[in-house]
Amino acid sequence: MVNTTHRTLRSATATSFKLAIACALAFLGAAQPMLAEAGVFSVTPVRIYMAPRDRAVAVTVNNEGDEELVMQADVFAWKQKSGGEDELTLTEDMILSPPILKLAPRSRQVVRLALLRPRPTTEQLTYRLIVSEVPEARPSDKNLQLRIALAFSLPVFITPPGAKRQLGCSVERVAADTVRTACENTGNAYAQPREFVLSSVAGEKLAGRDSGGYILPSIKRSFDIKRTEGRIPGGKAKLAVTLDDGSTQSFDVTVAE
Repeated sequence: MVNTTHRTLRSATATSFKLAIACALAFLGAAQPMLAEAGVFSVTPVRIYMAPRDRAVAVTVNNEGDEELVMQADVFAWKQKSGGEDELTLTEDMILSPPILKLAPRSRQVVRLALLRPRPTTEQLTYRLIVSEVPEARPSDKNLQLRIALAFSLPVFITPPGAKRQLGCSVERVAADTVRTACENTGNAYAQPREFVLSSVAGEKLAGRDSGGYILPSIKRSFDIKRTEGRIPGGKAKLAVTLDDGSTQSFDVTVAE
């Protein structure tokens, strides 16, 4: 169960963040308010993997600044809508210990993360661990300041044996110099394309894109691939998709004239 203090802190942080945005908009184009520096911290690892047999995993939060920091950690069930938009829901599937951290300057603390729900047997479970600064806990100046709260959103994957991605990609022309690739993950583990290269059957590079994103199981996402100069010729082509583990999958595609 999430305790009342934790809920109150989480609500207060969300309110503070909204107020900071409102203040920034109010002062846009007018006298510049002073910006209060956010705390300097890091979290390791940046991506968390668990096997069903793992009882818990450890995450280390480092305060790299010269001021004390108060941090909070929350776990969200991570799903994606049909077009790939992330959907996060606060969950009690996992327990954090401790959920609130008070870090002295140049110190570190370990947070332990454990799964409470039944272990997966077929499909990978996906969560997001969000570690954020609590700005109200830091002393304020008498001068007007906008406090910026930093946060890290870390993916958490709990993967049963044998779970794997299964990616299929196609392309359609959306402009003379642009094609849109639709990639669907029909597997039972995440896929993360990081680079797309469209080439002719002879091997000439026609267009490319060096960014992608997560595609959770049963989700289809689209990415635009643009040619830097000129028109992408129509006809048969090859689409090479490089994934986060360094492997590359190739697909035979046809670009409309």
